[in-house]
Amino acid sequence: MLDYASLDAVAAVVREGSFDKAAALLGVTPSAVSQRVKGLEERLGAVLLTRGNPCRPTAVGARLCAHVEQVRLLESEATADLPKLAEKPSGPALVRIAVNADSVSTWFPRAAAQFATETGAMLDLVMDDEAHTANRLRTGEVLAAVTADPTPVSGCRTYRLGLIDYVATASPDFMPRFFADGVDAASLQHAPMLRFDRRDELQARWAQEALGVSLSSPVHWTPATHAMLDMNLAGLGWAMTPLALAEPHIAAGRLVELPPRRRISVALYWQRTRLAARLLESLTLAVRAAAAEALAAP
Repeated sequence: MLDYASLDAVAAVVREGSFDKAAALLGVTPSAVSQRVKGLEERLGAVLLTRGNPCRPTAVGARLCAHVEQVRLLESEATADLPKLAEKPSGPALVRIAVNADSVSTWFPRAAAQFATETGAMLDLVMDDEAHTANRLRTGEVLAAVTADPTPVSGCRTYRLGLIDYVATASPDFMPRFFADGVDAASLQHAPMLRFDRRDELQARWAQEALGVSLSSPVHWTPATHAMLDMNLAGLGWAMTPLALAEPHIAAGRLVELPPRRRISVALYWQRTRLAARLLESLTLAVRAAAAEALAAP
């Protein structure tokens, strides 16, 4: 028989990132959480967590966390059908998924709203770069992910969603300050750019594909989609902006598309565990429907 009190403690530390936050979530002391985790590690003869800020699961810990998340989802569906099974009333089911910031800022809210309206379940969104969200699925932190990684995750189903288009933009007052003689290799090296984080390579990809330039420009780090758009509008730097967000500003003259007006696309996929859960099926249908309406065809 599995020790679910200890398993829940490990999963809570991974979800919350620390023993203190996990204790608050579980309604016990941090010492109790530590004892449960330590006891399970001693029983298994394996380290389950890498202590740090935040705490991360080891390969064995990730496998156990994935099991806990799946059991929790199946239990929520069972108690919804048979309320007397629950020892005490439980709240709405919670589905944890990984998604990139640009999707959350454009097409994904429609899918989330449809799913919540139809099921009454709650979403726990783990934000990460689209090239890395699949890793959250591999480690068992989430049950599904919007990802740019087409490599199938073991035990998961993969669906192609479509293309999210990006355009290189700057404010009208930024252009004469940094691109008075045009956008070329020399001017790009001196013009400040906006990047989401150290893993954001969209600007470098655009410069290479559009102009054959390897970028070494000064960077303003702006780790939020709408904040980056605001910085772009304010003239702080040029940026790669989701076309859905840029179009109204370009039409109104608040943003300018950088020559040679070459747009780039990122293919997105939906990967979800094969667990036969109604909530995951409903979420998958909602995600695929919203993506089909908002994203460009592959």
